[in-house]
Formats: sequence, structure tokens, C-alpha cells
Amino acid sequence: MSLLSFAAYAVARPFLFGLDAEAAHELTMASLARTQGTPLSLAYCSSRVDDPIKLAGLPFPNRIGLAAGLDKNAHCIDGLAAMGFGFIEVGTVTPKAQSGNPKPRMFRLPEANALINRLGFNNDGLAAFLANVAQSRVRKQASGSPLILGLNIGKNASTPIENAVDDYLICLDGVYPHADYVTVNISSPNTKNLRALQSDEALDALLARIAERRELLARQHGKRVPIFVKIAPDLDAAQVEVIAATLKRHAMDGVVATNTTLGREAVKGMRHADETGGLSGAPVLEASNRVITQLRAALGQGFPIIGVGGVMSGADAVSKISAGADVVQIYTGLIYKGPALVNEAALAIKKAATAISTGINRY
Repeated sequence: MSLLSFAAYAVARPFLFGLDAEAAHELTMASLARTQGTPLSLAYCSSRVDDPIKLAGLPFPNRIGLAAGLDKNAHCIDGLAAMGFGFIEVGTVTPKAQSGNPKPRMFRLPEANALINRLGFNNDGLAAFLANVAQSRVRKQASGSPLILGLNIGKNASTPIENAVDDYLICLDGVYPHADYVTVNISSPNTKNLRALQSDEALDALLARIAERRELLARQHGKRVPIFVKIAPDLDAAQVEVIAATLKRHAMDGVVATNTTLGREAVKGMRHADETGGLSGAPVLEASNRVITQLRAALGQGFPIIGVGGVMSGADAVSKISAGADVVQIYTGLIYKGPALVNEAALAIKKAATAISTGINRY
């Protein structure tokens, strides 16, 4: 992590936290979009930790990625890549543009290092999303260790839940040629009835159709793109077992665990704690790790798990790996801790893996 990028965030954070949370987010992303690929990117760029791992057939340069939701429209892939991520997931994208839920819809809980959002898949639609992905310079690099790019897909709020599969297939058709992997988001709490797709019969039907379309697309494009499914932390052990069995039955390539939580126990009594939406940040760490542990037990070794939820430090990132994740994503931690968290987390995981392999217990 460069001293310049550390200092730049230290200066910017008080100003950004003085703004409405969504306004600060929009300003940050607009600034990234304008400065990526220019000398101004020195304010946030960092060398990437080299800690390669092969997962779902893909060569990840290191094990720290950006979770979906920060860059919904894929405007800032190059700027985010400059922070040292090994992989970046953008979206969630829906077939048609939609404005999302009414504002205000994003709230900070700084005493808990947390956010609550009810954005509702606000995005510019599939065509604009794909145009932005195509313009990314980092995707055009032919040499070196390329960034892994995940494209996250969802359904429009106006699409009835019984027709949800149509939206997912439209998005899958569109993103397939451009993605290193695709994530099927069925776990946002901010689109009505979306989490119902995690139930036994609904998930089985959805993944059957997705698996069928994947085979068609693989033949059409001459490549097999891994498909991951993103699930919620608000699942009991029995539900996790069912989901794990369904993922294996339809030969999904991996799982992203987890999305935001509807739980509020950890933030009870705090300002904004009763706002509707998904809670992210430090309070989600334990629930996310619990689901990861249950998934690993149900899926066995070798089934790819991307762990996400509550990573605020290198130690938190290591806890995800210890729970059973192969690689780790951050989002809210980036907002609270800044770009320095990317290398801190990547280095912590690399050191922990080295310690294990050499028999030294450092964690």
C-alpha cells in the first residue's frame, strides 16, 4: 500500500462521512471513474500482493476480491483493480434499467462499522453494463497475471417472482461472453420475494434452467464460464444443507457466502438500526462464517466458496479462510478502512497460509 493512497483516504474519509451515505458513494465512484488510468490514480493505487490460487479453473492472482454492489454499473473496474484486488465482482445488473427503492436508502452505523442499505438493484441495465465492461482497459491486458472479473446478475423488481428465471437467463446470455465467472444473486433482501428463490423447489427449478442454458452457451461460445450462487446469512443448518445439495445436483461451480443480513441483534439501539434493508459490515462476520463452515461441511473439500461479510481487518479475512472459504471479498470494510484494507487482508491470508504450510502457528 503506498503512503500516498493511505494519506489520501485519511484526508478524504472525514469529508465523505460528512455526506449522506449514498451521496458519498456516488461521489466516490464518479471520482474513480474520472481518475482511473490517469496519474491521479496514484491517490489510491497499490501493488498487488502475489498469492495465486486456482479456483473453479480460474487463476486468481490473490485471494482478496471486491464484492458486488459497490460498482453496480461496471464504471470503475480499472480504478478498483489499481487498489490491488485479485478479483472484482461488479453488478448486480438486471435486464432493464431501474432506479431502485426510494431515497434515503443507505445508512451508516459507524459505532458498529456497519451499513444498512435498501438500494434495490438500482442500475443502468444490461446494455449499459456490458458496454462499460467492454471499455475496461484491465480486461484487455494480454500478458501478466490478469484480474479475474465476476459479473453478478439479478432480476428486475417489476418482474413477477414466478417469471424470475426469464430475467436471469436474459442476463446470463448477455454477460456470458464477458465474464470470468457469473454470480446468480438470489439473496438480496431489497427486492420483494427474491430470497424465496433460495427455497428448495424454487432454487431447484431456477438452477435447472440456468444449468441447461449454460450448456447451450458453452457450446455457442466455445468456453465454459463458472457459475456461482450468492446466498444469505439468515439461513439455518437445514436450509444450508438443502442449498448445498441443490448446488451439487445442478453442477454449479461455486457459492458466494454471504449477502447482507436482516438481523439487528448486534446493532440494537443504535441510530438507524431499525431501518429496513440489509445490514453489512462487522456485525455480519460471525453469521457469515457460520454459514461458510456449514457449507464446507455439506459440500466437502474442493467445492469453491467465496467468503464475504464483515471483513474489517487482515484477521477477519483469515477467519473466513479458517471457516472454509477459498477466497474472500470485501465491501463495507473498504468504506470504513479504505484501500489499505485490500493489501492488509491479502497479506494476512498469504502469511497465514505460509504459517500453516511451515507448521508455524501465527494466527
